[in-house]
Amino acid sequence: MRIRCCVWLWVFILGAMCSAAQRGAEGTSSGEQFLGTWTGTWDGSGSGGFELTLEKGKDGSVNGRVSVTGEPTYKATFKALSFDGKTMSAKYDFPPDAGGEVVLAASFDGNTATGTWSLREKASDNEVAKGGWTVTRK
Repeated sequence: MRIRCCVWLWVFILGAMCSAAQRGAEGTSSGEQFLGTWTGTWDGSGSGGFELTLEKGKDGSVNGRVSVTGEPTYKATFKALSFDGKTMSAKYDFPPDAGGEVVLAASFDGNTATGTWSLREKASDNEVAKGGWTVTRK
């Protein structure tokens, strides 16, 4: 009887530890491990510098913004941002043209990230231009 109780106690402890480890891994999918400033380049229909900044907002969620140089040059704040593990999806209004929206996708690997961008018309969701970008953590 005593051995059976010890076995069940260890099974319970092991289960609790596995559950806590899983919750810890799920918590990192919010993008918090990618907070900071990332710099690099973009290309496609042109090329230039690309800076991605990810910060923790007052509400605890991860917020972001970009600074783009080249033609065009602008700064924009994300209106949508989500993470699925090491994969990021984001959207922001295209400052040079109020009718445009940029959709970003990226995969993070350590201190680097590689992604794609797509400029779309808000009204029709038609793709106007697309390209890629790469950044490294500052």
